Amino acid sequence: MQSLLEEIDFELQSAKDRGSVATYIPELACIDPQKMGIAVATVDGQLFSVGDDTEPFSIQSISKVFTLTRALGMLGEKLWERVGREPSGSAFNSIVQLEHEKGIPRNPFVNAGAIVVSDVLLKGHRPEETIAEILQFVRSLSDDSVEVNYAVAHSEAAFGFRNAALANYMRAFCNLEHPVEQTLEVYFHQCALSMSCRQLATAGLYLANGGVIPGHNTSVISHERARRINAIMLTCGHYDGSGDFAFRVGLPGKSGVAGGILAIVPGKASIAVWSPGLNEIGNSLLGTLALERIVKQTGWSVFGE
Repeated sequence: MQSLLEEIDFELQSAKDRGSVATYIPELACIDPQKMGIAVATVDGQLFSVGDDTEPFSIQSISKVFTLTRALGMLGEKLWERVGREPSGSAFNSIVQLEHEKGIPRNPFVNAGAIVVSDVLLKGHRPEETIAEILQFVRSLSDDSVEVNYAVAHSEAAFGFRNAALANYMRAFCNLEHPVEQTLEVYFHQCALSMSCRQLATAGLYLANGGVIPGHNTSVISHERARRINAIMLTCGHYDGSGDFAFRVGLPGKSGVAGGILAIVPGKASIAVWSPGLNEIGNSLLGTLALERIVKQTGWSVFGE
């Protein structure tokens, strides 16, 4: 595995087309597009990594996997009364689809759906308490050095007009229970979680191991719910590029606009890749290529070799 990662890293480092970094969040526009890291954590306790594997980056929408896990722990199946489970086929911040579906987001990984999940987590808490609980949860999955990048959070809040529109629209349909400003504060800060590839791959292991943290016998979520989160990652984790990602990679995955992707190999491993340049849909260009090569060499696709 280590040799394979080194081979992939060497090949992709010389790629001329690296995609384009996200510019609509000013803090993300400053990221060096030459950065690239890969980490593979296995359920039997091994960790392989290459490149900028220890450099923290903003995980952005990958955080939605962890907040969905917590929300299911709080509400269980009642969560699906407020957010759907179907692929969107639209941009991650589409308001048109939300209007057609009367304020019920299509799935928990589009921005509107994740804002609803943030609203669920906010119940009975102040925003800062909810943010601290999300941070502590992710640290429990990885390590205590995971932080919130407050510069990124403030940058998102200052330019988050589309997200504010989505939140206000859902509030009008009574699908947000808290003031919009409080719910968005939680949402912006969860997206600003800062992790390295090694930390992120480790954090995803519970989804590769039936909801249990390997080696600790600590149950994070039931086996059934872990399976369902993986299913939603496969069908919805790359927005309107989810079908293409399933076709090319064949693993449950969740992308973020800072160039990270978390991919799950059920029963085997958790993979984190980071390359800031995005394709036209908003997913990491080289990160997707790296995952495609890993799956090709290992036969790890959920659809078989």
